[in-house]
Amino acid sequence: MITTDDLRFFLTLAGTSSLAQAARALDVTPPAVTQRLHAMEKRLGVRLVNRSGRGTALTDEGRLLTLRAGQICGQLNDLADELAGRRGVVAGHLRVVAPLGFGQRYIAGLVAEFRQRSENVTASLTLSDGPPRLSSDNWDVMVHIGELRDSTLVAYPLAPNRRILCASPAYLARRGAPAKPEDLRDHDCIALRENDEDVTLWRFKRGRGPALGVRIAPVLSSNTGATALEWALAGHGIVVRSEWDAAAHLRTRALVPLLPGWNLPEANVVALVKSRQELSARTAGFLSTLRAAFEAPPWRDALP
Repeated sequence: MITTDDLRFFLTLAGTSSLAQAARALDVTPPAVTQRLHAMEKRLGVRLVNRSGRGTALTDEGRLLTLRAGQICGQLNDLADELAGRRGVVAGHLRVVAPLGFGQRYIAGLVAEFRQRSENVTASLTLSDGPPRLSSDNWDVMVHIGELRDSTLVAYPLAPNRRILCASPAYLARRGAPAKPEDLRDHDCIALRENDEDVTLWRFKRGRGPALGVRIAPVLSSNTGATALEWALAGHGIVVRSEWDAAAHLRTRALVPLLPGWNLPEANVVALVKSRQELSARTAGFLSTLRAAFEAPPWRDALP
């Protein structure tokens, strides 16, 4: 009734929040996704996905199919890995998930280079500015930045990454610089909505003193870091950005760091896997590639 290709298609669909996002992940048109989904639902005789103006949501049958499809595809991948391992070959399909901006800048090239060195490996990279809604069986390595909420995953540290409060010289010339964290309540602040964090509560710490939370009233907010950064560069307000994204602008003084001596929570870069004991040869090889690439964080060279 359905094939393994259908199962992999549905796992990708289940890991996205809309048919348009699924189409981008599959590199096809949205109508093609809709037609294939309708064909699967007709063959199975059940509705798998509810569609609305707000996006997609799996039905109970869709969640069951996602669970079983992940198990089946995972077993097939394990079998392929085991057979390839007996031949001493790194093979199979490597599935990597990463944040959108960071993934475009630093991960995409590493995935392509790893695949080029491993001729029996194919690879896919899923990028998102929000936390991915993925089955646990639908990825091999997840590059993550910031607080880790799932304690069942195994984290391999890749690189330190500070969060930096900054603004453009144009904004500072117009509004002045805050002297203490509490002053931010009277400034134009730009918020980034990501990772289910409380985006209007900025937390600061100085030395060994207690943490200080400041509730801001953002004049602008976005779900993409690139947009928030562009607004700050254009002089629209104060923003908190990771050093990997802000370093080059800090070096050229297009952005100026604020509140010296006060630190924001770090958002270190890690690689996540599901188990330390069950790594395939391709997953272990890509982890080694990541750790070598970030042994000296490339953005640190750009810091002033």
